[in-house]
Amino acid sequence: MALPFDPNVNHGRRHLIGTGLATTALAVAGSVSAADAKVWLDYDQATLDKVYDQVNYAPNIKTVLGRYASNSDITRSRLGEPKRLAYGKSKVEAMDLYPAAQDNAPIHIFIHGGAWRSGAAKAYGFLAEPFVARGAHMLIPDFTNVLENDGNLMPMTEHVLRSVAWAYQNAESFGGDKNRIYLSGHSSGGHLGGVAVTTDWEKEYGVPADVIKGAVLISGMFDLKPVRLSSRSNYVAFTDEVEQALSPQRHLDKLNTPLVLIYGDQETPEFMRQSKDFAAAVEKAGKPVQLIEGKGYNHFEIAETLANPFGIAGAPALEQMKL
Repeated sequence: MALPFDPNVNHGRRHLIGTGLATTALAVAGSVSAADAKVWLDYDQATLDKVYDQVNYAPNIKTVLGRYASNSDITRSRLGEPKRLAYGKSKVEAMDLYPAAQDNAPIHIFIHGGAWRSGAAKAYGFLAEPFVARGAHMLIPDFTNVLENDGNLMPMTEHVLRSVAWAYQNAESFGGDKNRIYLSGHSSGGHLGGVAVTTDWEKEYGVPADVIKGAVLISGMFDLKPVRLSSRSNYVAFTDEVEQALSPQRHLDKLNTPLVLIYGDQETPEFMRQSKDFAAAVEKAGKPVQLIEGKGYNHFEIAETLANPFGIAGAPALEQMKL
C-alpha cells in the first residue's frame, strides 16, 4: 500500500500529476489474459519486472560486489582510513572523506546505489584513489534507505541533497573548494544524482543554483513512471507526487550542471533506454550533455570504471574537474 505523502517534509517539487495507468484486458479472438497485457511500451508485467532487476542481466553480481569490497580494503590500506564527517544529526548522516594532500582542493561526491534499499559508503572506497591522486577530495555519503522508511523515497533524497549542501557550506573545514564541487552516482545513486542536479538549490537550500559544477551519472533512472509500474513498487511507496518530484527528466528547467551519462551495453534494456532518453531530453532543452556507452560492461562492472583514470567513467569525471 502506498504511504500518504508527508506534507511536513520540504520536498521542493510539489506539482501533482495523475498517471491514470491501469492494465486493461484486450479482446482479440476472445480475450487476452491480464498477464499478457502490455503495461509499459512493449513489456508485459513479467518482462517489465525483469528489466528493472539487474540480477537477470548480471550473473556475476556477487563476484563484482566482492571486488568492490576487497578493492576498497586495498585502497584504504594505501590511503588510510577515511575521515567521517557528519552532515546531519542521525548516525547514518555522515560521509567518508578521502582527503587530497593539499588544501583548497576540488571536491568529488559519489552517491552509491543499491536499488534504494541497500549500500554503504565503506563499499565504495575503491573509487577514491584516482581522484585523491589527482588532487581532489573524495566524499562518499551514507544515507537512509526506503526499507528504513516504510518505502518512502523522500527521506533518503533529503539526506543526499543535504550532504551536498553541507559540503558547500563547510568545505573550508576540510580543506575543500566550495566553488569546485562535482558529483557522480551509480544505479539508484545515479537517480539520486539526477534529482540533485535538477534541484532548486537557491530556494530549497540557500546555496548557488550551480553548486554542482559537473556530474557523471552512471546507469541511473530519470523518469519513475515505468519504475513505479514494475515490481519495485513492492517495496517503494510510489505516489503521484513522489513520481513527479523525483523524476529528473521532468525538471530540466532547474538543470544548471553539465552532464555525462553512462551506461553499459550489457545492462537491461530499460536502464539503457533511461540514459538515452534522458540525454535526448537534456539535449533538446539546449543544455550540455554527453552520452557514453560502455561496450562489454554490465550494470555492476560499469561502476568500476570510475576507479580507472582512463576508464569509461573515470576519464570524463576527471576531465570535468580539469584534473
